[in-house]
Amino acid sequence: MSSHRRSEYTYRPAWWVPGPHAQTLWGKFFRQRPPLPTQTERWDTPDGDFIEVHRLAASPGAPRLLFLHGLEGTVRSHYVAGFFEEAIRRSWAADLMIFRGCGSEPNRAPRFYHSGETTDLAFVLDRVIREHPESPIVVAGVSLGGNVLLKFLGEHSRALPRQLRAAAAISVPFDLERGARFIGQGFSRVYDRHFLHTLRPKALAKLQRYPDLFDRSKLERATSIFDFDDAVTAPVHGFVDAHDYYAHSSSISFLSAIRLPTLLLSAADDPFLPTAVLDTVREIASGNPSLSLEFPEHGGHVGFVAGRWPWRPFYYAEWRACEFLEAGLRA
Repeated sequence: MSSHRRSEYTYRPAWWVPGPHAQTLWGKFFRQRPPLPTQTERWDTPDGDFIEVHRLAASPGAPRLLFLHGLEGTVRSHYVAGFFEEAIRRSWAADLMIFRGCGSEPNRAPRFYHSGETTDLAFVLDRVIREHPESPIVVAGVSLGGNVLLKFLGEHSRALPRQLRAAAAISVPFDLERGARFIGQGFSRVYDRHFLHTLRPKALAKLQRYPDLFDRSKLERATSIFDFDDAVTAPVHGFVDAHDYYAHSSSISFLSAIRLPTLLLSAADDPFLPTAVLDTVREIASGNPSLSLEFPEHGGHVGFVAGRWPWRPFYYAEWRACEFLEAGLRA
């Protein structure tokens, strides 16, 4: 395992989930998702839209986990259940923020969510703190949600609320352009096409409501996530093009400013990101003691499936993230 800070924890991939793609796909297709005792709330936003939040209750004053899902994630995403089960085991409350357009119905505003949009996180965090002023808070994000989290922590490094104790980000696409290019190659194109398959109909439905939002013909020609971001994400959210969007939204540019204890857990064989990006992250982190890096050789994208036998899988990522967050709470 490579990191700029020695760790007592090691991840050993399950022999029965070989390779990065099996690790990446296992949770989606084979992981059990027990029903969670959550309540769903809808919070109106200042711009006339709403955010859906799934909430897990705990005793008054208990620590709270705020969690951010990945691209096109939902409350049913396999890692959400894993993090909420960890919260239950540790007697934490938890709040899952659903990005706009990923909830039970389309959002109202002429916009979506994206990898660099941090104002909704700020809005939700502020409300959670106002509702629970005595509760210490930890926050975690996966993939796109991890990028949003790290960018937020860098942007607000000097003005974070005192209740916020630690953060963890898993399988983050630190450099969005290099990630978008990488996912369009080889077997990873399977993921690229999958995301495009779910994003395109959402965008077309939004265009019916707001006909001048973006160029329909450019969306129809899109064959990759890069093309989608160039046709939709960038113009809808005020960027010149995909390059401009990626340049302003990549969390790698904000890592050096982070001052909250933060765990970065990524696999060197993540099929969503070139390994060289992690080398750059190591260089940046070497000058920032707030960042703890764990970059094992194997684990895929939000995979990290361990365990000796297939009928007793152990999901390392959420356990490790919550161990780190719990240490932050104790500190």
